[in-house]
Amino acid sequence: MTHLLIIEANTPDLPPAARWFRDAFSVMDPTVTFATVSPYVAAAQVQDFEGVDGVIFTGSGVAWSTDDARAAAQRDAMDLAFQAGLPAWGSCNGMQLAATVLGGTVGASPNGLEVGVAQNTRLTEAGKTHPMFAGRSDTFAVPCIHRDEVRTLPTGATLLAGNDHSPIQAFGYLQDGVDYWGTQYHPELAPAQIADFIRDRDSIFASHAALIADLDAAESDPAAAARIGTTQDALRHDIRTLELANWLAHVKDRKPQ
Repeated sequence: MTHLLIIEANTPDLPPAARWFRDAFSVMDPTVTFATVSPYVAAAQVQDFEGVDGVIFTGSGVAWSTDDARAAAQRDAMDLAFQAGLPAWGSCNGMQLAATVLGGTVGASPNGLEVGVAQNTRLTEAGKTHPMFAGRSDTFAVPCIHRDEVRTLPTGATLLAGNDHSPIQAFGYLQDGVDYWGTQYHPELAPAQIADFIRDRDSIFASHAALIADLDAAESDPAAAARIGTTQDALRHDIRTLELANWLAHVKDRKPQ
């Protein structure tokens, strides 16, 4: 049995992001068990990482970047995960957090919001052979929503994927006891879940009514999928979550036999 610890990156006033990972991994392997720590509620402790096989850092809807003083509790939690030597995953804010903790930089994308799917995301030469992307085509689109992005990689990190909006869409880091994979996009989210997030924030996304409708319909309507820059096949659970499935296999491979 594999036990995963999810570090919740949303504050209590926001919908929890941990549930999307529980749902995604439970489809892949119903025997996986979970614990959740919410550093914005109570600081992570060393004992939280005991008996854990892998650690997930979720995306976040908070108003601040991962290098902000208000994100200190999240950075502390990641430091503990890295000190424990556990394989770690991060989506969106979770990738920006890793960049910050490991010495890179983050900031608001000069291209503005990337919302819907990360279109024309392309693997680098390193990405084409990295186990995170086993089974993934060289160019693809996956659900996403973000304002901030990684601006510079930490020294020693490997760039694995990028697109025209955000040149750093995925990176890996394997040195000094740290085993980290992450994406700027959200393989854990279905397009309708992106639509729900937008719909709940009408003041920010008031002009996105057509996008919301297409995200809601994309899994059943090929025309809607095409309008957001993807296909129905690409949105199938087993394709959309490929990176997570590959990370779970990596976590299991690392478990003591």
